[in-house]
Amino acid sequence: MSQEENLRSELEKFLQNLNIQTSCVEHPPVFTVEEMMVHLQQVSGVVTKNLFLKDKKKKNLWLVSACHDHQVNLNELAKKLGVGSGNLRFADEAAMLEKLKVGQGCATVLALLFDRDHSVKLVLDRDLVEGGHELVYFHPMTNAASMGIRPKDLLVFLKETGHEPVLESFR
Repeated sequence: MSQEENLRSELEKFLQNLNIQTSCVEHPPVFTVEEMMVHLQQVSGVVTKNLFLKDKKKKNLWLVSACHDHQVNLNELAKKLGVGSGNLRFADEAAMLEKLKVGQGCATVLALLFDRDHSVKLVLDRDLVEGGHELVYFHPMTNAASMGIRPKDLLVFLKETGHEPVLESFR
């Protein structure tokens, strides 16, 4: 098994132990939301986009998860997070591999399972958990699949991994 498959298996076991049911769609590897949407047009739920960011001084790492069709204004978000306008930027792939065990194109809230020192802060689109969606879709440690999870189960997962989300509204 590849590392990607091992990590996905570990994630799936963790979710099973929490009695969290998921719905998975396998698809070719995708690197953009546009590529992914072709394979997820029939799903009942909302698809996410995920951004792995750092502040200018590189003191904090942030994972931002939003509805795929919502705009994330980094300057506005930086102000809301108290890091100052213009101070949020994309973190490099090495940091993502170190902290979340996934590479470019695979950023996912589900990778917070592997952020055991809680050094990544989560910013979650309020609509993902309060928008009445049946399922919310994330990559399960690979960009060759998308996993749907109920919003209430997402919050259980985050609590169990020790990641309290900062809820923000994106449009």
